[in-house]
Amino acid sequence: MARSPVKETPGTVIGLTAVILAVTREVPRVLVVRRLRHGLATPAQRGSSVALSDSPDALPFGPFDAANHRTLELGLRQWVEEQTGLDLRYVEQLYTFGNQYRDTREIQGGPRLVSVAYLALTDEAPVAGSGEARWHDWYGFLPWEDWREGPPELVDRVIRPALQRWVRQARDKASRRAREERVEVCFGLQSAARHDRVRTLERYELLYEAGLVPEVHRDRRTLEASRGLTVSDPDPKAFETARLLGPPMALDNRRILATALGRIRGKLAYRPVVFELLAEEFTLLQLQRVVEALAGTRLHKQNFRRMLMAGELVEPTGRTDSSGRGRPAELYCFRREAMRERAMVGVRLPDVRAAE
Repeated sequence: MARSPVKETPGTVIGLTAVILAVTREVPRVLVVRRLRHGLATPAQRGSSVALSDSPDALPFGPFDAANHRTLELGLRQWVEEQTGLDLRYVEQLYTFGNQYRDTREIQGGPRLVSVAYLALTDEAPVAGSGEARWHDWYGFLPWEDWREGPPELVDRVIRPALQRWVRQARDKASRRAREERVEVCFGLQSAARHDRVRTLERYELLYEAGLVPEVHRDRRTLEASRGLTVSDPDPKAFETARLLGPPMALDNRRILATALGRIRGKLAYRPVVFELLAEEFTLLQLQRVVEALAGTRLHKQNFRRMLMAGELVEPTGRTDSSGRGRPAELYCFRREAMRERAMVGVRLPDVRAAE
């Protein structure tokens, strides 16, 4: 009996992606590259794409070379230095992204791209290298995540009405109820709903599924074209909304950004990561502003300082900072003994209500 032919698969490639975070003048900043030459670079990054939403903006990344990279992290550091000129300090593995078609070239027969992402914390330093790197406002890519001045106007004016339409378009009652629950958990349609700052990935994935970010229109058109279907124009309302929800990035890089933001916000409560983004000596106001920038919310000054002192996280240096206006502010440093004294060392943050 003749055997059925075995369908060949294009294989899998491993990529290494860096989310490099700095906080400068109270603004969380992420390092973005625009020109890449390696085999995983998209057409836009090679300067040849005119496709809808095929942005050249990407997180620094490159392929893992098993012959020359002794470890994944060393491979990542090599690509980052080549593309940005930076020698990273604090690095931790973030997550592995391997969903089918996350690189739309897989639809056209390309290999599955599995990316191992890392989170790096650093100072905003001048950049160089081959990637035309530049620092970018993190909340520029995820504008619905910055609640420091209250609920973003974009949420009430654009996102909630669009998600309500998406709920109404559900095919049946059960699907509509499931959509309502997801919208409530992520954004809250009730005034008393709590805004969970750590659900950053869930919020982005909801917006993607609802067709409200530009990347989804790019991916759908690519899929339709690869199947020989007539490429449909996006729904005008959804496309107009997508234009307001921040610029697109290459591949699923905004999903990676959302994952990294959730990780860093979650770790604030139990690890002293915030001190990696400060100078050795800092004022308590500087510390508070960095925490607020990462958490996306304002904190009560006196409550924040009482929490620091009660947790014995910082200690005075005996010196002052006279660079600002008014009375010189006392300088503090992170009290490293706290990490030996207890397992969880971090900054506890209050809940944020959507109605605030």
